Amino acid sequence: MTAAVSTTDTPLNASPARGSIGMSRKFKAYLALTKPRVIELLLVSTLPTMIFAQRGFPSIGLILATLVGGAFAAGSAGVFNCYIDRDIDKLMHRTEKRPLVTGEVTPREALIFAWILGAVSIAILWFGANPLSAWLGLGAIVFYVVIYTMILKRRTAQNIVWGGAAGCFPVLIAWAAVTNTVEWPAIVLFMVIFLWTPPHYWPLSMRYGEDYRNAKVPMLGAIAGAKVVSVQVVLYAWAMVACSLLMIPVGGAGWIYTIVAVAAGAWFLYESHALYKRAQGGDVSNKGAMKVFHGSISYLTLLFIALAVDPFIGSAIVGG
Repeated sequence: MTAAVSTTDTPLNASPARGSIGMSRKFKAYLALTKPRVIELLLVSTLPTMIFAQRGFPSIGLILATLVGGAFAAGSAGVFNCYIDRDIDKLMHRTEKRPLVTGEVTPREALIFAWILGAVSIAILWFGANPLSAWLGLGAIVFYVVIYTMILKRRTAQNIVWGGAAGCFPVLIAWAAVTNTVEWPAIVLFMVIFLWTPPHYWPLSMRYGEDYRNAKVPMLGAIAGAKVVSVQVVLYAWAMVACSLLMIPVGGAGWIYTIVAVAAGAWFLYESHALYKRAQGGDVSNKGAMKVFHGSISYLTLLFIALAVDPFIGSAIVGG
């Protein structure tokens, strides 16, 4: 099954007349298309990575250019995703109120908005940071829209594994903005987020399994049993925590990062194993799955806060 792309302005279901939508509501509809919660999560990794790469605070101008450019790039990818997936969004309770489903924004308006956001994001990164960060921003958009949304999402249960790589680009963009290169610490952070994505998203797909089955999207949490999914969550969680510790020998991380990485990693592993134990006993619930989902967000936030604080306290453990 492939993604159906159309430029028609015909809404997918009944919607209010366009003239009845006020400016405030229209603005909120456009904002919703960018998936602001996803942008917030991506930006959590951007500023700490910049601080760690600089070993201090970069200039305010560079920070703003990178954050705004990165946010616009993520927003552009989100709008393209909503445009392409509007046919399945109407079939899922989780997404049935998105503006392209309700008709608050037409497909043509969304498509134009996506292109504008993408172009502006590349320009901001190019002139506000450097061309390398701009190319990485473009790569993130293309990866999410083409590789994940158009090619993988409707074809394979491993869609979120490889498609989730788009969400790893902010650390590369951040590192490149500061250093004008991509070095091993940035690649380690990229891999941490890459390995974090499955144990973050698969519990959510367990919670909304019926939605994905109705839309015929083969998310692993929807097509495989909880026993299978929980095993994968544990395996990826272990790999993620192990990878996070590579920042000590490879990235020159100090004690603050190390302590938080070990403590937060141990806590998330505990929650992952708890989900596994419940699943193997046939006692897993939506609440239990969502606990791991929300816990993954807390883990990533703590890890990157520690990454930001680390350069200001102490020195590197290895070679420090």
